[in-house]
Amino acid sequence: MPAKKATKKKATKKTAKRAAKKAVRKAARPEISEEEEGELVSTIRKAREPVRAILGDEQVLTESSDAARDLYAQSRYGELDKGRVQLSLLEALYLLEKEKLRVASAAGRRYTTEQFIRKAKRLQPGFWTRYVVFRDMRNRGYIVKTALKFGADFRVYDRGIKPGEDHAKWVLFPIHESNTLTWHDFAAKNRVAHSTKKRLLIGVVDEESDVTYFEIAWKRP
Repeated sequence: MPAKKATKKKATKKTAKRAAKKAVRKAARPEISEEEEGELVSTIRKAREPVRAILGDEQVLTESSDAARDLYAQSRYGELDKGRVQLSLLEALYLLEKEKLRVASAAGRRYTTEQFIRKAKRLQPGFWTRYVVFRDMRNRGYIVKTALKFGADFRVYDRGIKPGEDHAKWVLFPIHESNTLTWHDFAAKNRVAHSTKKRLLIGVVDEESDVTYFEIAWKRP
């Protein structure tokens, strides 16, 4: 019998301690009004919702919102355009797959991921090969931007570097393993990298959509 009383006393002490801790946490919690609480809940819900966007002519334009602008500010997706963010088809698909973006047509018809891919393939030949490389580099933590003015597909920034903070480290050319790359094409890509003072990367995509990268450098004999 004494043993049972001791056990009961221990249990009572534990319950009292838990109640005391709960009371301290409650006392330390700042009081907010119902209106403030409602606004807080609304803000949290909005932060979880995908950014809305409209597909135009080979570009995707987001809504004007803080969440949309954060896509640019934090990870340099797209370019700012009067409070909105203009995304490439590659960037839009990546964010769509990550459930951070919701894309619709100008008429308001929402695109599924599969529908968006079919649309992008029609608009841009070779889209899927380029997207596989873009997605792989983004998943590895690199910021990837277009490099059309350099005569390349992409420019790639080293990890931790954003455009505007430093120059891109690589120019990147995606190619499918079934395609042929002539020596003339290869030399042209090297000249692009050399003239822009960047390293040359070639991303080879296989039938399973895996990517193998080859970095090519100039060597003086």
